[in-house]
Amino acid sequence: MGGVLTGFGIIAFVILVGYVAGRLRIGGPTAPFVLNRIAFFVTNPALLFVTLARADLHVVFSAQLLVAAVAAVVSAGLFVALSRAFFQAPAPETTIGALGAGYVNANNIGLPVAVYVLGSASFVAPVLLLQLIVFAPIALTILDTTSRGAVSVRSILTQPVRNPMIIASLLGILVDVSGLKLPDAVLKPFELLGGAAVPLVLLAFGMSLVGARPLQAGAGRASIVTAVVLKSAAMPLVAFAVARFGFGLSGQSLFAAVALAALPTAQNVYNFAARYERGMAVARDVVLLTTIFAVPSLLVIAALLAP
Repeated sequence: MGGVLTGFGIIAFVILVGYVAGRLRIGGPTAPFVLNRIAFFVTNPALLFVTLARADLHVVFSAQLLVAAVAAVVSAGLFVALSRAFFQAPAPETTIGALGAGYVNANNIGLPVAVYVLGSASFVAPVLLLQLIVFAPIALTILDTTSRGAVSVRSILTQPVRNPMIIASLLGILVDVSGLKLPDAVLKPFELLGGAAVPLVLLAFGMSLVGARPLQAGAGRASIVTAVVLKSAAMPLVAFAVARFGFGLSGQSLFAAVALAALPTAQNVYNFAARYERGMAVARDVVLLTTIFAVPSLLVIAALLAP
């Protein structure tokens, strides 16, 4: 438990440093954007490549993947059912809300939690792959169809292979499966770049919190609250039930499955909303509020389940 608290302390401190830097305007107004772009295209792919090239793939692609899939589908499905019954929101806004309820931040928050709390970035890799290869294309198809009345099949099918983290993950898996031993001259530069991944995303996230004001009038408060409750409470509970009673997981495996389900909503959800100009206020507030609530949620999970 002491190691878990230390991990959360490290994460919180770096986020706080990012927030202070943002308040002081260090790096200028575009600093969070620049840091996120560097992390997305350079350092995070390097970290995932090195991690998966050395990982035990039986652990990476195990019951953890199925638990993550079931928890996300149940949480998102509950939002759709509640939306149809009570909110009667249009299909694009319902899609954004469903993503808010089940699409976790496996990158900016998931990687630091996996590294410092769970002990390895390999825990977050299957969740990242599942979301970017399966969930994102489905969501984009629905948004394309309901917002524009048409769908770009080529864009949707090629979206996963245009993502640098997917490419890096697949390359790392290929190296692992092939048994290829990369020389230090090849691997060490990726290790060096990957070492910058977690600090960059945490600093950028801390900067992004400056000036945030959720739940303003007319922002769809009912949808926001529903998505936040489902993401922060229901999804971890579903993950626990499926992992413990469906797959018999225990110890570190159970802790990892539930902790990953408790991650906040991914910032990609806001990117999707902004791209189609639908449900932007809902996406923004759900990302912020689930991130705030993820801290106590993960602490409680760690206190109850950390081995």
